Order: sequence, then C-alpha cells, then structure tokens
Amino acid sequence: MNQDTNKDYFREYAQMGKALSNENRLEILSLLIQSKKTVEAIAEETGLSIANTSKHLQVLLKSHLVRNERYKNFFYYRLADEKIEQMLTNFLEVAQEQIQQQHLVKDKFLGEAAEEYTVSIDEMEEKIQREEIVLVDVRPSDEFETAHIPGAVSMPIEELNTLVEALPQDKTIVAYCRGPHCVMASKAIDILEQSGRKAVKLAQGVNDWKLHKKESIG
Repeated sequence: MNQDTNKDYFREYAQMGKALSNENRLEILSLLIQSKKTVEAIAEETGLSIANTSKHLQVLLKSHLVRNERYKNFFYYRLADEKIEQMLTNFLEVAQEQIQQQHLVKDKFLGEAAEEYTVSIDEMEEKIQREEIVLVDVRPSDEFETAHIPGAVSMPIEELNTLVEALPQDKTIVAYCRGPHCVMASKAIDILEQSGRKAVKLAQGVNDWKLHKKESIG
C-alpha cells in the first residue's frame, strides 16, 4: 500500500467523520440504532422538518452509515450494518462517560440525583433470575419488536399511565429505554412512583446490553 492509497483511505475516513460531526445526524443515528424508521417518523421524533431530515439522511447515505429500502409507499432507513451499530453504540457510551466526568452537561434527568436510582445490567440480570423485579421497556412498540432485553415487558411511555395497573406492587419495576442519553425511562419512573410502585432505571439500553453480552462471551 503506497502513500497515495493511504491518503485515499484517510480522505474517506474524514468524510465519514464529517457526517458524524452534526448533532442532528447523531440524534438520527441514535434513533436508527433502535429500529428502522421512515423520514416522517424521524422528523417527528427529532422535531426537524421533513425536508431537513431528508437532507441529513442523504449525507448519512453518502457516507455509507445508513441504507434505505422501500416498503409500499414509504422509504425506511436503517443503519448500514451491525458494525456501524456497534461503532455508534461504543461512541455514544464513551461520549456519555466523558460528558458526565467533565460535567459538560447538566440535565435534570441525567444528573447526579438520578445516578443513585439506577441499576447496572449485571444487577438487572441477577434480579430477573431471582424474580425480584419486573423489567419494563418504555420505548415505542416498533423498537421493542426489533430488539429488546429478554424478559422485558413492552409498555410504551405514551401508554404507561393506562398500563401501569397491570404491574405488581410487591416487586421493584426496572424501566429502560434507548440508553443513558434517553429520558423516557426517567419519565416512566415518575409515573410508576406516582402509582405506588417502587421503580428504578436501568442505566443502559438494548444495544448496551447486546454489547455487554458480546464482551462477556468474548
């Protein structure tokens, strides 16, 4: 491999880096980690216009970070492959740790007060085996159907107020959503506690769990 070829590779790496260096595109990618989505669904989740969402998706397509497929009258976008998913999961996890260590972001849901009410993946798995907890996935149902932690019950945050009565009062409820940067689980804790349940948050999400299992096996 000569020097010119090396530069070609680094030029392509830089192009991918440029695609990642935008907060809206990172948010879009974090959504696509969970499940495939239409432009309209992404726009609604992020608060961007459909036109702006489409422009960001074109950048991600050009950088080979995502791909799309047509189903009936809609185009669905998904991550390009499992390696991209793993890279993004690692990146977001490391970034979250750095942000917390440096106190770069203060958030009422992700601040120090919330830390003491979380459980780790290892703790969660031990408690599930002992049937001490009920694990609740509060993400949208399409994301649950794409992938979820074994043993979890689907209770989307928008429906939790009406579904909460089905949960036992004599067990701790552990809620999780998309990962440490997701606030749905924290909102779920408020709803669960108001209903008289003891509730805590899982510190990680589905993709963190999958990465954890790979590292445990490896």
